[in-house]
Amino acid sequence: MKLRDQMPELEGATEWYNSKAIQKDDLIGNKPTLIHFWSVSCGLCKEAMPNVNEFRDEYKNDLNVIAVHMPRSEKDLDLDQIKEVAAEHDIIQPIFVDNKHALTDAFDNKYVPAYYVFDSEGKLRHFQAGGGGMKMLRKRVNRVLGKNEK
Repeated sequence: MKLRDQMPELEGATEWYNSKAIQKDDLIGNKPTLIHFWSVSCGLCKEAMPNVNEFRDEYKNDLNVIAVHMPRSEKDLDLDQIKEVAAEHDIIQPIFVDNKHALTDAFDNKYVPAYYVFDSEGKLRHFQAGGGGMKMLRKRVNRVLGKNEK
């Protein structure tokens, strides 16, 4: 995806955890959205999750947060394991389980962890991948929200 691209439809989930199925239309016009990709076999994802959760909680009134589980191998397809790891790491936001890579392909995403910030109109405003960089993510989200830096 490129900056200013429209958010893809949230279709093709194998399963949704922590929520009923969410449609793109449920998010557009509402508030900005952070979609983060992770995988049960990704060590960096697990290391970053406390920061993501803190971020999710801090912005809960201003930002939609959706996790997308992107399997990286056959072993990552186990739904029970996904649910278990999500519980272990306090992933309470809606989880789009993408065992067929439908959303991964729609985003043309190749990385975990990866973070996509969309404005309230559904346009991509920021993308980053890798374990660090929560400072940059915070800066971009604050910009999309029209807030001054903390």
